[in-house]
Formats: sequence, structure tokens, C-alpha cells
Amino acid sequence: MFKGRSQSSRTSEVTPVAEASEEALLAAAMQYDEAALGELYDRYEAKIYTYIYRRTGDEALAEDFTAQVFLRMLESIRDQKAWHSSFSGWLYRIAHNLVIDHYRRKGRQGTVDIDEAAPTASEEHDPEVTVAQSLDAERLRAAIRRLTDEQAEVVSLRFLEGYSISEVATMMNRTEGAIKALQYRAVATLRTLLYDQLH
Repeated sequence: MFKGRSQSSRTSEVTPVAEASEEALLAAAMQYDEAALGELYDRYEAKIYTYIYRRTGDEALAEDFTAQVFLRMLESIRDQKAWHSSFSGWLYRIAHNLVIDHYRRKGRQGTVDIDEAAPTASEEHDPEVTVAQSLDAERLRAAIRRLTDEQAEVVSLRFLEGYSISEVATMMNRTEGAIKALQYRAVATLRTLLYDQLH
């Protein structure tokens, strides 16, 4: 998205942009420094893509939504409506909202036409195992979609993305206690939903 652009003269020659702190990058990005914008994209693109893909199971949709997250970042900088606390939390919140809006439009229990489903056969894996894993992943995604928005976000950030309680609290601008409570209720609900699906 930002690849191949020359570094701005504002970027310090002492500290290459790739080694700059996030605070320095964000300050430069707010001044439309292309090198800083490119570095922020490089640091977060794969994380945001993975977050969206794990929530949707759709590569093309994950690519599209990832691009939308970074377009919204640019629009926010242009309109001077940037993040107030955690930059990474702000990006994840945009991604989370895109996923939630997608499922609301599609219906909470959306279906996939068999002709549109991703191929499951693989030379490296037994097709039965691959199908079983795909079904398990879809069951989990379906169960997560039935959580509240905040519970789904906590579960995704904690267990799919591997962030700590304190990191998630910063990202969501909540206390650690609130995150622990959301996580506890989400896990209890997921346990019930997944049990019900199997019985």
C-alpha cells in the first residue's frame, strides 16, 4: 500500500524509520510523512490481516478489510480525527467493527454456498482431517459471532492474537478488571455454545 515511496526529508538520518519508536512514527505520520506511514503499515498489516482472517475464515475478505483499516487510518489523519490512546487498539477496533458490520449485514448465522467454499483437499494433509479442522474453526467463529461485541473482541485479542490482559485493556481503553470479567463471561458462554453444538 505504501511500498516504494521515498523517505521524507523529515525522517531523522540518525534513526532509520524502521528503528523509530512507535511514538516517533505516529508523530511523523500525523505530519503525512510517507516513510512513517509505510513503516506503520509494515508493522501492523500482517497482525490486522491475521485478526480479520481468524474472525472470518475468508482470505479475500481479510485482504479487503485490512486495506479498509489502513484507508480509514489515512482518512482519520487527513480529517484530524486520530486515535486518542492506543494506536494498535484503535486499528484493532476498526478491524473489529468491519467484521461485526459484515456479519450484521450477512446475518448472524451466514451460510456459504458449497461452490464458493475454499478447497479443503491438500497434498500434505488427509482431506478428512482438513475438513474436520475447517469445521472446528467454523464452529468456533460461529460461536464467537454469538458473543457480545466486546466479549468477541476480548476473545479474539486474548486467545487468537495472544495479547496479555494489560495489553488488551490498553487497546480497548478498559481496566484490567473489566477485561478479566469480559473474558470470564465470554469463555463461559463459548463453553456452553460449543457444548450445545456438539450435543
